[in-house]
Amino acid sequence: MINEHDWIPIFPLNTVLFPRGVLPLRVFETRYVDMVRERMKSGLPFGVVAIRAGNEVGTAAEPYDVGTLADIIACDVEDLGVLLLHTQGGERFRMIEKRTQRNQLIKARIAPLPADDPGQTGDALAICAKVLEAVIDELDRRAGEFPEGDFINPFTEPHALDSPTWVANRWSEILPIALQDKQALLELTDAGLRLQRVQSYLRENGVL
Repeated sequence: MINEHDWIPIFPLNTVLFPRGVLPLRVFETRYVDMVRERMKSGLPFGVVAIRAGNEVGTAAEPYDVGTLADIIACDVEDLGVLLLHTQGGERFRMIEKRTQRNQLIKARIAPLPADDPGQTGDALAICAKVLEAVIDELDRRAGEFPEGDFINPFTEPHALDSPTWVANRWSEILPIALQDKQALLELTDAGLRLQRVQSYLRENGVL
């Protein structure tokens, strides 16, 4: 359990992790390999935060302030010193203070963010959920076309198609929109508003 004002290791990435989202990771830098081993030993999550400026590899990047806890579901070893992780998003948090260690690993003191306000969804939930269900069904159908272990389903069960938060978050993960737009969706505290923005993106991309 991560409590308010706890210090946690941060993994800055060129992606946005949403609560209950699936994130496979290939970890090879020593700072992150050591971090993963420590978190697995303690059973605690680490923080995934999108990169505002900089790169994933090398000198510590500048992350956004809001990120998501990543629980390690499974870990495998690809080669000596290379870890293959299966992680899943937990709670969102805001970084209150951060520091960069000598090995360029960022640690941050965090405060958990409250769960979404359900907000007003209008017809957006029914429309977005129906199309998302079709996407899930198609992925399930095609999963058998891939060699065992090569396909990672981004939609873990149980599917909460009646939840504006779950539907909006799953669309936010797979929409072909800019990183900063995904980050803005993550930071919203109103699930209805996030879903309405998702609906707008779906229309802009010709999905609806």
